[in-house]
Amino acid sequence: MKIAVRYYTKTGNTKKLADAVANALSVPAEDVASPLDEAVDLLFLCSSVYAAGVDASIKTFIAENKDRIGKIVNISTAALLTSTYKQVKKIADQCGVAVADEEFHCRGAFAVLHKGRPNDEDLQAAAAFAKRIAGQI
Repeated sequence: MKIAVRYYTKTGNTKKLADAVANALSVPAEDVASPLDEAVDLLFLCSSVYAAGVDASIKTFIAENKDRIGKIVNISTAALLTSTYKQVKKIADQCGVAVADEEFHCRGAFAVLHKGRPNDEDLQAAAAFAKRIAGQI
């Protein structure tokens, strides 16, 4: 099974999650600026909430790589909202890309909110989630 991990981050919180997922799956974590060079069965797509939405680069990545993505697994972090799942799913649906029903989300530090998040416990949970999902296919 081919697996890839891509992320977009402004603060570094989401990169921490992407690195934990990638290490657990023995694949590299790359920024969404790096397109998929081959088809993948699972894409662990790591994003965050900025101004109540995902960054435009996530939308662009999905649209430009839609023919190489089997299924997206959503991984997200945010200080206030509970997830990017609905937003990523809407974009993916418009592009004809499947999204796994399960996702991983944790709080992310922003200003004075959630200092130290994602923490070691969050990173371990993200890694365990990724291993479990990758083992299901």
